[in-house]
Amino acid sequence: MSSEFFNVPFRRVAIGNQDDFRQPGAIKAALAEFISTLIFVFAGEGSGMAYNKLTGNAPSSPAGLVSAAVAHAFGLFVAVSISANISGGHVNPAVTFGLFLGGNISLFRGILYIIAQLLGSVVACLLLLFSTGGLETSAFALGADVSVWNAFVFEIVMTFGLVYTVYATAVDPKKGEVGIIAPIAIGFIVGANILAGGAFTGASMNPAVSFGPALVSFTWTHHWVYWAGPLIGGGLAGIVYEVFFISHSHEPLPGSEY
Repeated sequence: MSSEFFNVPFRRVAIGNQDDFRQPGAIKAALAEFISTLIFVFAGEGSGMAYNKLTGNAPSSPAGLVSAAVAHAFGLFVAVSISANISGGHVNPAVTFGLFLGGNISLFRGILYIIAQLLGSVVACLLLLFSTGGLETSAFALGADVSVWNAFVFEIVMTFGLVYTVYATAVDPKKGEVGIIAPIAIGFIVGANILAGGAFTGASMNPAVSFGPALVSFTWTHHWVYWAGPLIGGGLAGIVYEVFFISHSHEPLPGSEY
């Protein structure tokens, strides 16, 4: 196949250097990731805690699944919107990893983002623990009769869809006017995936979202699934979109900005 139809994978991957940690722009971007992840996790995890309080910790129900999907979709829409112009609005280590493999962020800056995202999630869960009077911040868990490998594949597929959406609506230089709806599309795909996968894995798609509740509740059962699945899914989405769809030609690009 001619190179005009696809890009060589990993050719744009950048390592960066330790100076990335000291640049004012990088620090501001990391702070934006910290705040946006905190807001997202506080809303998403908090909605689940509120539902449990209202229902007396009743078993999972369709209404609970819908409320989780809506809360996460709305929360992520806001989180991406408020940080898009500062850090790119990753709000997710899997998104950062997928963008790294596509050559859209350096390794060192990506590590800085991921640290900020994890800290944002932990602080959100600590705030929820305090402000709710000690209610449990429940860690993600597999549904009944769902094997660890079922969950692993589920998380890969859902995160692939999420990061592919990020590339198509926010990263692709030829996205055109669709760029203005990127935060909406990203929130929608997360909400839709929660409706599809919430009953099976909890539908994390985000290692930071899983890490905060797991650390605060100190529950690590099958926690590796919520890292490996999203990172593989996000990485695959970054590679596929970069190889087959990103154009680095000198053709004029649409004028809209993300």
